Amino acid sequence: MKKLVLLLALVFAGIQIKAQNVNDIKKMLPELVKIYKHIHQHPELSYMEFKTSKLLADKMRSFGFKVTEHFGGTGVVAILKNGKGPKILIRTDMDALPILEKTGVPYASKERQVDVEGVEQPVMHACGHDIHMTVWLGTAKYLATHKKQWHGTLMMIAQPAEERGGGAAAMLKAGLYKKFFVPDYAIALHVNSSLEVGKISYCPGYAMANVDMARMTFTGRGGHGAYPHKTIDPIVMAAQFITDMQTIVSREISPVDPAVITVGSIHGGTKGNVIPSTVDLEFTIRSYTDEVRNHLLEALQRKANATAAAFNVPKKDYPVLKLKDTYTPALYNDPKLVEKVIGGFKKVFGEENVIKTKPVMGGEDFSRYGRTGEKVPVFMYGLGIVSHEKMEHAKKTGEKLPSLHSDKMLPDAEPSIYNGIKAMTNAVITLSHK
Repeated sequence: MKKLVLLLALVFAGIQIKAQNVNDIKKMLPELVKIYKHIHQHPELSYMEFKTSKLLADKMRSFGFKVTEHFGGTGVVAILKNGKGPKILIRTDMDALPILEKTGVPYASKERQVDVEGVEQPVMHACGHDIHMTVWLGTAKYLATHKKQWHGTLMMIAQPAEERGGGAAAMLKAGLYKKFFVPDYAIALHVNSSLEVGKISYCPGYAMANVDMARMTFTGRGGHGAYPHKTIDPIVMAAQFITDMQTIVSREISPVDPAVITVGSIHGGTKGNVIPSTVDLEFTIRSYTDEVRNHLLEALQRKANATAAAFNVPKKDYPVLKLKDTYTPALYNDPKLVEKVIGGFKKVFGEENVIKTKPVMGGEDFSRYGRTGEKVPVFMYGLGIVSHEKMEHAKKTGEKLPSLHSDKMLPDAEPSIYNGIKAMTNAVITLSHK
């Protein structure tokens, strides 16, 4: 009998969610679209989200949240208690990218900002963080004004520096779980630039990759290009290494374990008839499991040592694999959490609009919230942002849609925000009734 009562309550909750969202979220849209356009027009780079974080903090206070600013840098933590129930973390990222916007819309960014390296850059929200923040605000406002639909405690965090891979680590290092609480669940969304508005994508289990950015310097002995026998040519050495390292993934890693090593930058020399002393390489290393990641790192150093030895380089000059401090662990969407949340999505959006996708080799530092000793279940899902007209045009012409990080990437804002709030509020209400 108790199970029947609970089932009926959940069904009623699902019906109530749908009716309330359709009417009440739409009322918030004019204000939220204005906020979105303001954020889009005034983006800020990683670790420098000063005005953005203040805007979010002020809005959250006005909704009745208890707000902590400057957490882990420019981070914001907003808490709202609503009786007994699960503790749910909802995260948005805030930073933009050093890209010159070419969308041509009236609210396009014309901002320029000096980055943390001291270099002036154009700035653009080309990864959808402006949509993320607006949905985050709309979700907060809706839940704060509809407390009868859910119960528990919300920890809503606005995180800096996702694009540099350090923001989540900074907030955790600042004591996010110790100074506030350990959540029962952590959820987030990310815009999907190849998915139509009104659709949601999800991937249980491993969804995004470990991401390492690395560099290495091959040191030889410079000299005249006409007398190569008197030199140790680091350009040839680097070329040999790049060729040799292709066998790491193809011959040392199981074919069923995803792995990628890509050299994206190679610099050496100043003139065609001068053999330089050094050549610098930069590359990215992608994997899912810790075992594969460790193997890739070991193999790269081993191949580099072997290449240097083959060119008779002194051991003291062997290249050293240097990892940048932007490592992002693989995103593992907890399957049980995914199942709970997706069940609610299907009721609201329809099963045909909730689409299971395959893992990708991109990275997201949201993963870190589930990689602490507390093992918090996390789930990041995708939000469709492409208008029906643009999607149909792309299908008919074969023209590629602008991808994330493109200077022409622009969401269909109003329906994207609407569906984003509908999804995230549904997730909270669903989890609070489990």
